[in-house]
Amino acid sequence: MPQLPSNGQIQPQLAIPDYDGLVKFLVQPFLESQESLKVDCEISASGPRVWIRVALEGEDKGRVFGRGGRNIKAIRTAIAAAAIASGQSVYLDIYGGVFLEQEIGPPPSRTGTRTLPPPSSVAPKSSPRLRSR
Repeated sequence: MPQLPSNGQIQPQLAIPDYDGLVKFLVQPFLESQESLKVDCEISASGPRVWIRVALEGEDKGRVFGRGGRNIKAIRTAIAAAAIASGQSVYLDIYGGVFLEQEIGPPPSRTGTRTLPPPSSVAPKSSPRLRSR
């Protein structure tokens, strides 16, 4: 139903896509066993953000990612296009193995900060130098 803002103009509400159905539609052709796919979708009430968690088992994960990540890149692009069309942003996380809500927990904070692993105590190997004659 259109909303009437304070300026008097009618603005249409955008429909929220069925992210569960879209992910299943895009991922299932790559799967050997359809039962290995688990999808969890969380839409933020405070902002236009959507978190989609996908769990795959065994070799299916490799098929979904594809050579060089081509398949997963195309899947992410299609999901992002649906989100943009509805005025949302989407985050897609892929997990391997058993998918339980208790194991995964809430989505990570998306404030732009990243945690990096601690520095390694082993120095990287240097490459052999070419000798000039």
